[in-house]
Amino acid sequence: QVQLAESGGGLVQPGGSLRLSCAASGSSFSIDAMGWYRQAPGKERELVALISSGGSTNYADSMKGRFTISRDNAKNTVYLQMNSLKPEDTAVYYCYVKYRRTIYATYDYWGQGTQVTVSS
Repeated sequence: QVQLAESGGGLVQPGGSLRLSCAASGSSFSIDAMGWYRQAPGKERELVALISSGGSTNYADSMKGRFTISRDNAKNTVYLQMNSLKPEDTAVYYCYVKYRRTIYATYDYWGQGTQVTVSS
């Protein structure tokens, strides 16, 4: 059974930093993409950042230059370093992992979410 263990959320003042981690376990398939999405109250879930197995990254425009995604393939772990946080970054952040069984068969999994609150 696949498990995604998220950690690192919390309360931070505007301009502060947080680092989120997500460790994936429970599958023998290879991990393709890993990433983070977020959902603020009353809004739809949106992409924050994705990173491929080869290290290519993709960021939402509003996060470019402030957030950095990375991964440790040996640990099946993805990280999100968030700097210069703003109140509008307040949301539940969800870890995302895509497992690949074959070239055509992939499986998407989501973490339970970790709350990030940016407030003075």
